[in-house]
Amino acid sequence: MSEPTRYQTGPVELPLRLDPEPTPVDGCPYCAELARVRSWARAGGDMTTVSDCNVFLRRHPEGHR
Repeated sequence: MSEPTRYQTGPVELPLRLDPEPTPVDGCPYCAELARVRSWARAGGDMTTVSDCNVFLRRHPEGHR
């Protein structure tokens, strides 16, 4: 039987994702609204909403096909 580890393991290092922000599709009102909300959120320091808008913009192009 092996002895249990009696020391802490090192921290887990996750990669830093620096993907560019998604761009709105020309002529799509939904994309334009998300981009507008994202700009307002960034100006107000609400980075959670900025991130949410980026996620919605990345997922939305499926509706443009």
